This record gives sequence, C-alpha cells and structure tokens, in this order.
Amino acid sequence: MRIRKKMRNKITRSIYTNFLKPVFFSLDPEAVHDLITLTGRVLGSNYITKGLTGLLFSYSHKSLEQKLLGIKFSNPVGLAAGFDKDAKLTGILPFVGFGFTEIGTITGESCKGNPKPRLWRLKKSKGLVVYYGLKNNGCEEVSARLKHQKFAIPVITSIGKTNSPDTAGTAEGIKDYVKAYKAFTGTGDIFDINISCPNAFGGQPFSDPEKLHKLLLEIDKIQTKKPVFLKMPPDLTDDQLNGILKVVKKHKVAGFICSNLTKDRKKMKSKILDREIPEHGGISGKAVEDLSNSLIKNIYRKTGGKYIIIGCGGIFTAEDAYKKIKLGASLIQLITGMVFEGPQLISEINRDLVKLLEKDGYDNISEAIGTRLQPAVKA
Repeated sequence: MRIRKKMRNKITRSIYTNFLKPVFFSLDPEAVHDLITLTGRVLGSNYITKGLTGLLFSYSHKSLEQKLLGIKFSNPVGLAAGFDKDAKLTGILPFVGFGFTEIGTITGESCKGNPKPRLWRLKKSKGLVVYYGLKNNGCEEVSARLKHQKFAIPVITSIGKTNSPDTAGTAEGIKDYVKAYKAFTGTGDIFDINISCPNAFGGQPFSDPEKLHKLLLEIDKIQTKKPVFLKMPPDLTDDQLNGILKVVKKHKVAGFICSNLTKDRKKMKSKILDREIPEHGGISGKAVEDLSNSLIKNIYRKTGGKYIIIGCGGIFTAEDAYKKIKLGASLIQLITGMVFEGPQLISEINRDLVKLLEKDGYDNISEAIGTRLQPAVKA
C-alpha cells in the first residue's frame, strides 16, 4: 500500500510540476486561486468526483490519529485560513487528504477586501505576498449557507474584524468580532480569533493585551462548547508575547495558531531572494518559517505545554512539519507549500511523517510533541 501511494504521489507531483504549475505561474495569482476554488466546489459537489479525488490524494495511518479537546483528527495536516475564504471547499478538502480545515477569516460584515492586485508570488523565495484585506461574504451569508451542513473533518472558523474605518474603534471592533462569533456558535468545531491580520484598516489593535482582554471578556460571555484559539502575529517581541499570555490565562482560550503572515520586511531581508516585492501586504512561506517556529517554541516553553498549538508557516516537507511538532505543535497548517509543490503534498507529508515517527520509535504523533524541548518519551 505504501509503495503504491508513493508511486501515485510521484506521478501526481510530476504532472503538477511539469505541466500545471508552469501554466498557473504564468497567470495572475488571484485568478488562479479563483479557478482552483471553482474547481474544488465542482469536485466536492457529488460522490463520484469526491471518490476519484480521494483515490488520487488520500492517505491514512493510525499513528497520525489524535483526539484533541474532544475532537478527533485523522491526521495533523490542515488547510490554513485565507484559502477557503467563504467556506466553499468543505466538501472536497477531506478527499484531498486534509485532517482538518480552517474557513475564513470571516467578519461581521461582508468585505470586498483591498484593491487589486493583492496577491503575488515570490518564486525564488518560495513565498507569497498577500494583501487581500479579509475579503469575505460576511458572517450572515456564510453561516446561513453552512447551517445544516455536516463536515467530514474538523472545521475551524476564523473570526476577524471587518476591514473598515467603521470598526477602527475598540468598542466597534469588539462588536464586530462578537457578531461574527455569535453567527457560528452552532457551526464547526473550533473558533479562531484572528488578532493578527497585517492587511486590514487600523492594523492589529487586539494584539495589545489591554484591548485583547476587553475582547475576550465579551467572547467569554457567549455560550458555546467550542474551544477558542488565537491566531498570533509572528513579529511579537518577548514582552508583547508575555503580555498576551498573561491575558489569556484569565479567559477561555484553549490554544494558539502560530502564526499569521509577517509584515516586517527588514527582518525578512536576508530570506527574500526575489528582487522586487510589493511594499505592502503580509509575507508567507519560507520567509516566515523561523518566526513561526520560534513562536511555537516560546509559547510551549512559557506555558509548559498547557495549550494546543497549531503550527503554520513555511511547511513544504514532512521534515518541516515534524520540526514544528517537536517544538510543541500538535497540528500543522499550510497553503503556500501546496501552491508551490502541488496538492499531493498533503499525502506526501502524512506518509513521510509516519516514516519519521517510526524512525524515532513513536507509536503515535502525540508522543513527538515538544520532544525537542524535553527528554524524548521513547528512546
């Protein structure tokens, strides 16, 4: 079985690398994203195309299964927020091989996003520059459409503040978050409060501990059994991180997603190989990998592994994913790696993670979490 799927993945990778990727990379990135979204909606609309997709991409192994916060994950690889902005791909993503997915970011009001162009490829640096500005159809439309849907994999709902001057004030911003949050209390499995979008009006006000405390006070009042995560910015100083962690202790926060896009171009200068990049927008991919890994490690260390961490940023191989897991992540997410390597990457990562676990003597992926920061569980 393993050999068969290895050959399948090699063939799929060759098709993507030699035929599809050159075509996609010759076109406008946002147009390609829209085309892939449309294709995914069609493939996820019936059992035949879902089954065929599963034959091409799925992979499962008992050692990858985990139960976290009472939720079963068949494997640790998820799709990050920002790709399925309006939750139109939930039907097909399980068959592409994902163990979970994150929809959104979804805001209180519908938002057209920032002016185009707003998506660029960094071909030499293996990254993207993203300036969408929380484009989405708004919480009312998306929640109404998903209300009666059943999901085959866990769904994280990313909630953000509408990209508008009308939500710039703290009170108005909190009201907008709360509106979106309430709309999804009965849909999905986990909430992600996005306090780190680098491309919205007013910046990242709720990464400030005092304002974050006020936001979480209102979130705590809303009745739901769903765990709450925070989507973290990668550019925090140690003092800023300590401030956020101090606030989080007072609230019903179960975990963190580490991390969002980086906007600090000076810090990324040595990692950006492309000559010209836009001055605005957040950067994903390999450029943010070290920042993401550092944030995972620091949160895991500072909290003693109390919180569930989802690692996101610069994952192109199973080794990249495994490094995040050993630093303290229980799950990982990607988008950019899939854009550069192809959709078979999810299966490749899961398959190779099994080999890495076997090499280290672990029966389950949960045994590897945080082992780079503490003595290994097994020799």
